[in-house]
Amino acid sequence: MYLLSVASAFPRHVFTQRECWDRLLAADGLRGLKPRSRELMEKILLGDSGIETRHFACSDLEEVFACDAGGLHRLYEAAAPKLAAGALEAACRASGVEPSELDALFICSCTGYLCPGLSSYVAESMGMRGNVFLQDLLGLGCGAALPMLEAARCFVAAHPGARVATIAAEVCSAAFYLDDDPGVLISLCLFGDGAAAAIWGDDPSAGTHRLQNFQTIHQPEHREKIRFVNEGGKLKNQLHRSVPGLAARAVAGLYDLRTCEPEQVISHTGGRDVIEQIEGEMPGFPLDATRSVLRDYGNVSSPCVLLALERALAGPGAADRLWLTAFGAGFAAHSCELVRPTGSCSPAAAHGRRQA
Repeated sequence: MYLLSVASAFPRHVFTQRECWDRLLAADGLRGLKPRSRELMEKILLGDSGIETRHFACSDLEEVFACDAGGLHRLYEAAAPKLAAGALEAACRASGVEPSELDALFICSCTGYLCPGLSSYVAESMGMRGNVFLQDLLGLGCGAALPMLEAARCFVAAHPGARVATIAAEVCSAAFYLDDDPGVLISLCLFGDGAAAAIWGDDPSAGTHRLQNFQTIHQPEHREKIRFVNEGGKLKNQLHRSVPGLAARAVAGLYDLRTCEPEQVISHTGGRDVIEQIEGEMPGFPLDATRSVLRDYGNVSSPCVLLALERALAGPGAADRLWLTAFGAGFAAHSCELVRPTGSCSPAAAHGRRQA
């Protein structure tokens, strides 16, 4: 499966971290929190988090915190289809593929639930054919984009000549939750809204890079360290302080399963501490594209790895061999390779192989 294009879309409401803090203070949005919780939020929002701006589907953060479970669902239902369709429209324009020419649409999301799925809404708004294959991937958290790409690759392998769209779309603000749990507060200060879409086909002459060698690691013994829990019908992010190290070790293990020596590593953002620990495990691969996504958008959950890929491929001089990794709830981590068809695939040094 070959990449034809990748593009992104974001809500129009943009806030600096300081603006988030100032608005919360002005609206008394921190009422009810313990002093220590307020100090933690102030430290993250006004300190060196690696984030400068975030995009939100709602212009009023106080309104989000005042929403009940139904209100947050309505926020997701209104915003997610628009974000997903906006990213897909940009990807179609970049590839020259019309939405009506697509044979399948894969969408991953974890910040809301729709039935029929988000793919139904996007297919309708984009004027896709009535027989387009639709697949929604739920419950995979921040790492969902890469398993979604593997599912799309399997479809393309089974349907020669097919052209497929993949979209990662998240309205993280629809899962904002406010209490004194440190993991909840850290999440509140890191996450933003956005979507990334890509168009794929099986023609190497039309694509920029070939997707190959998907690998995955599942560690359910760490499930309680990073997952959504349900509190009164709302999604509440459960986040343990050990997650950055856990993610970095998992990524290093996946890297041992590569088949090519990459020129560039593209990672899910996670947060500043996550990026630093991954770079510590993988010296020689500065995560510049990943850092720039974190700076401009925060942690957008599943779209992040594709947002970083979009930046890495923009302009001349893009790498011929890229190694992508994403991780999140489960605990699970995933990787794959993108290799330019006209470029060489330098064999990786001897390394471990997938075990049954």
